[in-house]
Amino acid sequence: MPGDIPLDIPRDAVFVHPRGLCESDEVGAGTRVWAFAHVLPGARVGRDCNICDCAFIENGAVLGDRVTVKNGTLVFSGVTCEDEVFLGPNVLFTNDLRPRAALRKGPDALLSTMVRRGASLGAGVVVVCGVEIGAYAFAAAGAVVTRDVPAHAFVAGNPARQKGWVCACGERLDADLVCPSCGTKHEPVEAGLRPVS
Repeated sequence: MPGDIPLDIPRDAVFVHPRGLCESDEVGAGTRVWAFAHVLPGARVGRDCNICDCAFIENGAVLGDRVTVKNGTLVFSGVTCEDEVFLGPNVLFTNDLRPRAALRKGPDALLSTMVRRGASLGAGVVVVCGVEIGAYAFAAAGAVVTRDVPAHAFVAGNPARQKGWVCACGERLDADLVCPSCGTKHEPVEAGLRPVS
């Protein structure tokens, strides 16, 4: 029947919903672009990504493999998300600390933002440009990220402040930096935490 959405996307294909718009020719196999989502030319999107309804990926944005971009999320030029990043509904990235409608700035005048592998940004998170969010970090719903977030850190609030640590599996770590769910131990390093077992 016309308009039916296939449940299984072939591994070597890109699926674009009939009401989605994907203008980039740099989209990896297995990626799905859903209704009313828009991927601009010049955006780079990896394999097996899921770009949900009403998301916007601007030229110059980079998504790694297996990235989830939930409904209404805006990923602007200068933002890089490494593999397996989760962007919850209505996540908003910025790329200009001093925007003015009358001043048109080129890409080199904008600040970049890096979201490292496996990080999760909850619903409604705002990321002020020029920061790095570490691997497997977790920003709680509604957080406003204004500075770097260490690897495995859990941050919340406006401005976002660290409230604890999380495992790669998403569970909060105990006081000994051990995951109560999977048992993984972690140790401090300069960039945050790393798993040791």
